[in-house]
Amino acid sequence: MKFLCFSDLHRNTEAARNLVRLADEVDVVIGAGDFANRHEGLADTLEILAEIEKPSILVPGNGETVEELRSATEDWKSATVLHGEGCEIGGVPYWGVGGGIPVTPFGDWSYDFDETQASELLSGCDEGGVLVVHSPPLDTVDRDSGRRVRGSQSIRDCVLAKRPRLVVCGHIHDDWEKQVKLEESLVLNAGPRGVVVEIDFD
Repeated sequence: MKFLCFSDLHRNTEAARNLVRLADEVDVVIGAGDFANRHEGLADTLEILAEIEKPSILVPGNGETVEELRSATEDWKSATVLHGEGCEIGGVPYWGVGGGIPVTPFGDWSYDFDETQASELLSGCDEGGVLVVHSPPLDTVDRDSGRRVRGSQSIRDCVLAKRPRLVVCGHIHDDWEKQVKLEESLVLNAGPRGVVVEIDFD
């Protein structure tokens, strides 16, 4: 199965148009949050992305709430927004959790969750599927410009326990497009340009 993975568009309409073109070549599109900037401009990219007809899985970033994202994707018929819940496409289970995890230093505007809340949101994740999260698992693709590790322990624990074949995240801009393996799981910090990943689930 071929996936187009992206994150952190932050109102970048040119990047959104490029993703619409790339989506023709894949089976499933995955958007790992931060379509807006501080809750503003969510429609800027989502009105463009709504042209994508392939099944699309989205989670909110820390720049928009799940309610805002669901409202903004009402006209994107092929999109499913996940946050603490899952779905299935082509026999593959997906689980999604959005927001900044752990709580960011950005203040009240940021849509954040602590590690305890995140563990609860991750608890229903199936084994061997696809995990879509805005924040990276701890010590994977989560180093900031000062090379400090900024990821989530609860997401890392979930990955080690449930062994998803693919983990798609974003949030930490300095590690965009970086991929690492965490035991059997491929972890990708996608970024706005879009990264195509192929996974064999047979």
